[in-house]
Amino acid sequence: MLSGSFLITLGSFAVLPYMSVLLHDRFGFGLGVVGVVLAVASLVQFSGGVVGAALAARIGLRATMLVALAVRTAGFAAFVPGLTRPVVAVAALFLVSCGAALYLPANKAYLVAGCGPERRPGLLAASGSAFNAGIALGPPAAAPFVLTSPGGLFTGVAVLFALVGAGHALLPSVADERVGDERVEKGRVVGGRAEDGRAEEGRVEEGQRVGEDRGVGSGAVAGRHLPPFAFTVLAVYVFMFFQHYLALYAVPRTSTAFYGTVLMGYAILLVVAQPLFAHRLAALPYAVALRLGFGAMASGTAVLALGGRAGIAVGAVLLCLGEIVLFLKNDLEALDRSTAPSATVFGRQRLAAGLGAFAAAVIGGQLYGVAERASAVPVFWVVVSAQAVVLPALLVVCVAGAARRRTGGEPVAARLPR
Repeated sequence: MLSGSFLITLGSFAVLPYMSVLLHDRFGFGLGVVGVVLAVASLVQFSGGVVGAALAARIGLRATMLVALAVRTAGFAAFVPGLTRPVVAVAALFLVSCGAALYLPANKAYLVAGCGPERRPGLLAASGSAFNAGIALGPPAAAPFVLTSPGGLFTGVAVLFALVGAGHALLPSVADERVGDERVEKGRVVGGRAEDGRAEEGRVEEGQRVGEDRGVGSGAVAGRHLPPFAFTVLAVYVFMFFQHYLALYAVPRTSTAFYGTVLMGYAILLVVAQPLFAHRLAALPYAVALRLGFGAMASGTAVLALGGRAGIAVGAVLLCLGEIVLFLKNDLEALDRSTAPSATVFGRQRLAAGLGAFAAAVIGGQLYGVAERASAVPVFWVVVSAQAVVLPALLVVCVAGAARRRTGGEPVAARLPR
């Protein structure tokens, strides 16, 4: 499964990062049209995860992955005739996006099926590292062939996906799990019931309920009240400003070679560090992880505003740490709280990521344009940094207000067991 994850992103990112070049330079699409096509394709790839989860619930995890890989194989193969037919090329891009939407929830759910909470963080982190390793190596591997022999590149990627699909056909069938139902620790509530089966708010031991964070002081919002879906939207929203606009900012101030080195270092750090920190992140209280993650993103984007090689390099490292903390912890928290099948949880998380990415694409372009016209591009990163601080804080305030209304006006922390 991990090898397949690496090969899938290796093949995908041998093609997808160059789509803007192909659509604009080869087919003559205007940049505005190119932006709309790529934005819609990205939204389909992310938000379609809920469809992938529904399909997994109906036909099973392995069958869903096989369907998804068949769709992606057909999509990459369709790029070959699409080289002379723009409409076919756009259709091929959407086929590839639909395949990704169907595949990822089932992939993650299959990976953690049958694993207890002690193994789940390491497996999800290893899966993320495998995906990111493919993302890092795909573009440079394909660079010599994109413009000189794109037909051969698309054919090779289609063959690679066909082989990966054949490998998936050899996997055993496994049932999806309802992670929230498992009895993970003595004294914790299981699926909303006490361990003896009596329906009640929850019998606890040592003052701990599922999803609650230890060490929450008076006046704070309990970690169990903080919604992973909403914080995933915010985390991806902030991160995608960096993803979309670092190149525009960094290349004119440094060089293409330095920018490429930063991206390679970012990928290496992500691949190595996420599995190393996985179990520590799993043990962190959710509220603490949110403060660390958004704090790292806020600091990283603020440092980017300084410009220069040092500012861009340090900012990228901080943003990488923020991604490591927030992306993994939000998935783990969503799994721990839900009694839905794992594929459904991952599908919802993909939808949250899609909403965040789409909002960043729409708002980021306007903000960057304003900053560029005002000859104050570093201010763009200051605004992003402020959002990384203000938006999570506003969400916490809203959650606290809603929790107080549910509890009749009593402060949330006052109801936590001491």
